[in-house]
Amino acid sequence: MKLLEGIRVLDFTQYLAGPTVTRLMAEMGAEIIKIETAPGGDPARELPFVIDGRSGFFVQQNRGKQSLCLDLRKDESLAIVRELVGRVDVVVENFGPGVMEKRGLAWPDLHAINPRLLMASISAYGRDSPLSHKTGYDWVAQAFSGMMHMTGHPDGPPLPAGLSIADVATGVHAFSAIGYALFHRERTGLGQWMDIAMIDAMFHAFEIPIQGYTLSKGAYVPHRSGPHHPLVAPFGIFKGPTGYLVILALQLQWRGLCEAMGRLDLEHDPRYLTLALRAANQHELTPLIEAWVARFPTTQAVLEVLDQHRVPSAPVLSPVEAIDHPYFKARGTVRTITDPLLGEFCIPGFPLRFSAQPELPDLVAPLLGQHNAAVLSEVLGYSAARIAALAASGVLVHGER
Repeated sequence: MKLLEGIRVLDFTQYLAGPTVTRLMAEMGAEIIKIETAPGGDPARELPFVIDGRSGFFVQQNRGKQSLCLDLRKDESLAIVRELVGRVDVVVENFGPGVMEKRGLAWPDLHAINPRLLMASISAYGRDSPLSHKTGYDWVAQAFSGMMHMTGHPDGPPLPAGLSIADVATGVHAFSAIGYALFHRERTGLGQWMDIAMIDAMFHAFEIPIQGYTLSKGAYVPHRSGPHHPLVAPFGIFKGPTGYLVILALQLQWRGLCEAMGRLDLEHDPRYLTLALRAANQHELTPLIEAWVARFPTTQAVLEVLDQHRVPSAPVLSPVEAIDHPYFKARGTVRTITDPLLGEFCIPGFPLRFSAQPELPDLVAPLLGQHNAAVLSEVLGYSAARIAALAASGVLVHGER
């Protein structure tokens, strides 16, 4: 039995943050009914890479979901949605501000239909928020949360992370919230609403800046620090002979690094006795490590010596290098899938491991409206004639991508 087998989800999500939630749930066996808004469905169907009208972005985020494409401007479509609400466990949505309210599908409306329902709303600034009226995407969340301020070189401009970290991290936060809400419902029978904001998810990642600023009474002002940590050393990115690497030596690893470098005299050097002293004097320490690294023929040779002395380190891999790396293959972290239209290509693998569900299902992303008839007949019991009439009147829409 898959972990979420028997859980039915009504999925109003689009783009990335919302679909991340239901993508993870689909891998765990949940039944996902994706409501796509006519005429075009999820706008992610237009995102790169698009080949012959089929988006690899959409496929990666929507495998294993059923597509029910409705013209939500029509009363008949909203009536179908309300019927489905009474037959599902979870609703997930990440529409813009006011969209669900305008359609009569906000939390109070749906909770009245199904008191056991769980609903997760994902937005940039949160629904219960002084900025709930604002829209936002990933880089907006990176900027407003302070994360972008912390990324880049000290004297350079703030920079975004090179991937949609706010979208995906928020989706994972919502995914975890739903899991615990399901657990709570099992014990109490009560449904509930989850208001998940991208800003909150990003701000939650700050490990030092907030407490450090307040505990130091403002003496420590968090700022981007480039390739080396401002408060801990050695803790940074170094240029190796054949590629970049990171070396992260906290107090427990400091002796190991000194041994690896053949410089045990540094272990008890008054300038480097503690993390704080090493950070304060890293303008002297960093060149010593760089000079040692430069003596090796390859970056891999450096890493092997560091491994021998149990010093945390790693090469800076590109995503392309990861595709064929033995680790990523062995863990299934890179996964090869086959899409009926796009053929075979690679996507990131499922990041969670469960002994009770060691095998992953073979999932396929839907065509637009592919499951219109199946959902309405199997979940709501509609007849073929009624489904045909809904299609003829434009309530139901389907496409070939």
